[in-house]
Amino acid sequence: MIRRFLSYYIPHKKLFAADFSSAVVVAILELAFPLAVQWFVDSLLPTGDWSTIVLVGVGLFLVYGFSTFLQYIVNYWGHKLGINIETDMREELFQHVQKQSFRYFDNTKTGHIMSRFTNDLFDIGELAHHGPEDMFIAIMTFVGAFWIMLTINVNLALVILLIVPILVGLIIFCNLQMNKAWRQMFKDIADVNARVEDSVSGVRVVQSFTNERFEISRFTRENKKFRKAKIRSYRVMAFSLSGIYMLTRFIILVVLVYGAWLSFTGRLSYGELVAFILYVNVLFKPIDKISALMELYPKGMAGFRRFTEMIDTEPEVKNAPDAIKAPPLRGDIQLENVSFSYENSKRVLQGIDLEVNAGETVAFVGPSGAGKTTICSLVPRFYDVDVGAVTIDGIDVRQMTKESLRSQIGIVQQDVFLFTGTLKENIAYGMLDASDEEIAEAARRAHLEEFIHSLPDGYETQIGERGLKLSGGQKQRIAIARMFLKNPPILILDEATSALDTGTELIIQEALSELAENRTTLVIAHRLATIRNADRIVVVTPEGIAEEGTHEELVRKGGVFASLHKVQYQQ
Repeated sequence: MIRRFLSYYIPHKKLFAADFSSAVVVAILELAFPLAVQWFVDSLLPTGDWSTIVLVGVGLFLVYGFSTFLQYIVNYWGHKLGINIETDMREELFQHVQKQSFRYFDNTKTGHIMSRFTNDLFDIGELAHHGPEDMFIAIMTFVGAFWIMLTINVNLALVILLIVPILVGLIIFCNLQMNKAWRQMFKDIADVNARVEDSVSGVRVVQSFTNERFEISRFTRENKKFRKAKIRSYRVMAFSLSGIYMLTRFIILVVLVYGAWLSFTGRLSYGELVAFILYVNVLFKPIDKISALMELYPKGMAGFRRFTEMIDTEPEVKNAPDAIKAPPLRGDIQLENVSFSYENSKRVLQGIDLEVNAGETVAFVGPSGAGKTTICSLVPRFYDVDVGAVTIDGIDVRQMTKESLRSQIGIVQQDVFLFTGTLKENIAYGMLDASDEEIAEAARRAHLEEFIHSLPDGYETQIGERGLKLSGGQKQRIAIARMFLKNPPILILDEATSALDTGTELIIQEALSELAENRTTLVIAHRLATIRNADRIVVVTPEGIAEEGTHEELVRKGGVFASLHKVQYQQ
């Protein structure tokens, strides 16, 4: 884990070298200063040479000025190094999440993913700056200070050596406890984030059912769990810091008393006593650094562990090693003995055989949960089949790269997702490099022109988060405009008009009819009237494909479709 963490320093090795070397020089100067003070007291002061004393004082001031400059570099470049590594990790994580299959998002809370991008990576960035550098400098300073103290007075140094193991034991014990506490804290904050994300995204549902008190109660429970975990973490930290403070002050008292006795007996000069006390303070700095690392390391490594767990989660749907770029597709789709299940649950599809000809419009109808949407999700490889194969133009979809396959398939769903931004930006999502003229033409064909011209800012109108300022019909027309820009040979319409009023539905149906021309079109529909003109209707039940044919053929047949048709006609 440590080796993997250090690998993220490699792209920034020059910055790390400059920062690290500056920190080493600062540490060396810190070690040299008490020796200069000892010489100042024992050798320079007795001479009474004031001009030399002033000159030495100026020299020490210049050295401190140089040390100050180096400390600026350590603080600025060190944090810059941490930010660079944090940025690299965030970009790697975002790219990895984008590759995940639908099944991953089915099983992972959005709030947990967001916690990885924010809280975890912030702590990792801090550890990246302070971790290796502070640990090395702390060890170097501690060893250097103790070695110099041995050269000044062995007995006094050995007294300190007897107390230091107690200090180290306290730090190790608190580190183990804090590791456990921080792990629990991060788990609880991820749950809090997930609860906030759910409540904010579903605020309209919450308020429509007047369930605000219920949501507040649920959030309060999660928040109190997080509070309890965080308080437990800081209680351990407070115990650690308090113990370290007491032991360090005890060491100073021992040095003062024992050192004074050695001075009285003539075995330690006053300059050496002053230098020794200064070195004790120098000795505390690495202890403080290690103490700070004991707080930072558990949080940073716990965050890095969760980061690597997410990075190591292989996408379930990925390109085969020998995958080819999809050629221009005609749209002949075939499902051969296809079986599929979500996780290890009951199979949704079992032994499905279906053929769709290029340019044909095929509608899927049947009860909810029968597998209509699942069939259409297998075509663009949002999921991979368990058994069998899905082919387009005779090529197994698993043998084509995901990007080239999906670039030739367009999907219009019932629940249209729009991004925060302008109307123009959302339409252009169908073709990112589309010109203004192409965007305007797509809007016209989607019957959006009149609506856009009625807006004060036209195409530059901000649509609000997820298009909340727009009606369902307006959102659908934006989705259709995207498809006109994308212009794919295969089109999937997933209950695109089921949530619309009759008047809006007629407008959308007209736009969809134009969009479906000369394309292979798969339509999932509940309203049977909307698929009357489909070339073929496939009736899907939990047992598989029950029947297929034209609208008139299925009504005359008197089977499952005829029963559904009769119920809807009566309604």
